[in-house]
Amino acid sequence: MESIVIKDVGIICALGAGKVQVAERLFRGESPGITKEYGWLPNHSVPVGKVLEVLNDVPTNLSQYNCRNNRLITFAADEISDSVKDIKSRYPAERIGVVVGTSTSGILEGEDALGVKKDTGKFNSDYHYLQQEIGTPALYLQQFLGLEGVAYTISTACSSSGKVFAAARRLMSSGLCDAVIVGGSDSLCRLTINGFSSLESVSDDVCDPMGESRNGITIGEGAALFVLEKCNEADQKDILLFGIGESSDAHHMSAPDPTGDGAEAAMLDALEKSHLSAEDIKYVNLHGTATVKNDAMESLAVHRLFGDSVPCSSTKSLTGHCLGAAGAIEACILWLTLSDYNKENKLPPHIYSGKRDSTLPEIRLAEDLHYDVKDRNIFMSNSFAFGGSNVSLIIGR
Repeated sequence: MESIVIKDVGIICALGAGKVQVAERLFRGESPGITKEYGWLPNHSVPVGKVLEVLNDVPTNLSQYNCRNNRLITFAADEISDSVKDIKSRYPAERIGVVVGTSTSGILEGEDALGVKKDTGKFNSDYHYLQQEIGTPALYLQQFLGLEGVAYTISTACSSSGKVFAAARRLMSSGLCDAVIVGGSDSLCRLTINGFSSLESVSDDVCDPMGESRNGITIGEGAALFVLEKCNEADQKDILLFGIGESSDAHHMSAPDPTGDGAEAAMLDALEKSHLSAEDIKYVNLHGTATVKNDAMESLAVHRLFGDSVPCSSTKSLTGHCLGAAGAIEACILWLTLSDYNKENKLPPHIYSGKRDSTLPEIRLAEDLHYDVKDRNIFMSNSFAFGGSNVSLIIGR
């Protein structure tokens, strides 16, 4: 099929609100939203990647969808509003699809509503199940944008909003859509933080990807949206979606296959579908959760494919692990790196303790690196999830 151009992005996360702010802080390696808070775990503080921006409520006519998760989506949608107007002027509303990834949707509002019911015997009057229903993000976004095409939500844990790109490609290649709005959103809630804590997977300090002291994740929140469009002839300045690879290693419900075979299969699939070789990739955004098992598995797979020549970094110490939104937020980081918002042509820095785990296979960590804009710059981003659901994206010029 024709090329797929990523026309525009909108983002909000612990790094900041909007492309300009996120890019500035990303390449400086600073994240004000990474903060330690009480209230998420019983009698215990925990670092989280929190959105500090005050969020507006959803429009009154869509109040049944009003939850923090959809308010994050609203912010990202407002940032791409001009691009959405443009594609709506060129395509019928029924030819524009919406695919969104999430892990927990608006479960935070469900938790609060249950607390009210426990105390009073009934739910609060402004609670509606649509606030937390798992399919809500796509349905809300479709109505918010005034679109009428295919709309659905993908929920495959931490690969959710990476897989939306594969879904969009299929919708366009099958002829169902001419353009697709994709992305992901997840908001902090007690369910996920306590769940990961029960698995002994939450770090007491900010996560330390690939570090010798790493012992778990820092959970974050945020949203990122993209405008994808088929294109017969791409311009040299266009940022393209080259390909998506998927695999399922089905090794364990919550632990990755230690051989890294499933992760490697997803990366190889992405390269094959992009008609590229490993030598074409100039940077890899690692899944890099900072759990003992994930980093060991991923560094093994990345080393087998790229050796120690390709710069890599995990950005989760700057955003937190945004779970169902992680794939989209990290794809947006690739887009920002390739865009004019990256004033110094820096690669996303690998922020960690600086004490690397010497038992891991050697990969090249991008601690303070620039890239040559004269080169054909093509980047990869990995997202690996519970149950062995793996996805790898390739984006570039």
